[in-house]
Amino acid sequence: MKYMEGRNMGRCVIIGSRDNGGMEFQSADFVMACDGGFANMGGRRPDMVVGDFDSLGYVPEGFEVLYHLPEKDDTDVMLAVREGFKRGYSDFILYGCMGGRIDHAYANYQVLAFITSHGGRAVMKGDGWNVTHIENCSLSIPGGKGKVFSVFAHGGEAAVTIKNAKYELEQHVITPDFPLGVSNEREECEAYIEVRGRALIMWED
Repeated sequence: MKYMEGRNMGRCVIIGSRDNGGMEFQSADFVMACDGGFANMGGRRPDMVVGDFDSLGYVPEGFEVLYHLPEKDDTDVMLAVREGFKRGYSDFILYGCMGGRIDHAYANYQVLAFITSHGGRAVMKGDGWNVTHIENCSLSIPGGKGKVFSVFAHGGEAAVTIKNAKYELEQHVITPDFPLGVSNEREECEAYIEVRGRALIMWED
């Protein structure tokens, strides 16, 4: 994913409890494992472990730990994001945050929106898919003939422009109560998406 607007920022990688595979740490400046995500590190040592550890069943030793009681308002992933912002990061990649409990998956979509609303940017990756949230900006996603992507209004109406895709739009208003933007297809070249408003963008690798 290449943003058309934005700035260079340190990158924080957050690992959730789902083992979605395909994790990449080379571009990470700081890595946090959330609760059960500690078991998904594949031998990579995190910089911090975060959570209430009800899933993992124990508090890891020998690491910087941010521990919270289970009775809290934030999910473990949200705790990690807040800590990332506190440490000066505003570019996030989230792994292990898709699938499993549908309520937790949706909560992580809301975490993406939280990051956007606080001036950051993020992409959630797993199971061959990518999800991001954008507001009043544009982005391009890699080309791939016939590969699917979808655009969903999030938090109100959004005027959407889509270029280099099977179904193109020009400042077309989409709404949260009708999935007009589902199952578009990319061309060989990069697809361009511009949103005036707020939207979730999903695309397969």
